[in-house]
Amino acid sequence: MNKYFKYIIVAISIAFIFIGIQRGEEGIVLQKAIKICLECIGVG
Repeated sequence: MNKYFKYIIVAISIAFIFIGIQRGEEGIVLQKAIKICLECIGVG
């Protein structure tokens, strides 16, 4: 493996995070996470 491979993966991950934020998807992800958590503990 290339020694820069992990840095490339981190850079790609950060780029996708910023793309998602620009598209306004963080609210959707948060709502889904809350729903899954509540279902997991049996409240929702």
